[in-house]
Amino acid sequence: MMELESQLAKLAELGLVLNPEITIEDLLRAEDREAFIAKPFMLLLFLLGGEVERKPWGRRICNRVWSFDLECIATTGDYVKIVRKLCLLIGNEDRLTEIVDYIDLEDGECWLKYTIGDKRQHWTIEVNDDWADMLALSYVMEDIQGDGCQFYAIDSSEAMIILYLDRSSAEKLSDLCNEDLEPLIPVEG
Repeated sequence: MMELESQLAKLAELGLVLNPEITIEDLLRAEDREAFIAKPFMLLLFLLGGEVERKPWGRRICNRVWSFDLECIATTGDYVKIVRKLCLLIGNEDRLTEIVDYIDLEDGECWLKYTIGDKRQHWTIEVNDDWADMLALSYVMEDIQGDGCQFYAIDSSEAMIILYLDRSSAEKLSDLCNEDLEPLIPVEG
């Protein structure tokens, strides 16, 4: 049995900390203490990847974790939002510039463009109803990851929890939550 504060302390050792303006009370608005004890680390990680459930709206709980709902594609601009969240995870919101997408689900046309350094990238994105194309997003992740860290994911019934960690921290987190963290890398071939 591990209390919420102890779970937060363990995650902080791995660099997963609450953003400065966020408090434990913000977490307890979503779930009670018993829920965190019943599902140690997994529930907390899921909530860390979201936003505070009170005004002012739109405040991230932890910038190093994202609870990514894969059924999020509806209109032009949705991939731009995803890419910006990935850049926030690496701690460099300006890593990519000139981010533009086009989404037409009805005609099955979708693409994403951005600039990284002096290189312009253009990805054709597979349309699968409102599901995000993880292969195309893995190419973006490959472009922006570095400094000994990479993107990892834990599949959850509600969302994919995406984290940006070094290998050692990912292994420690896997042990803590008794879940395999899978690296999100492009499929070769």
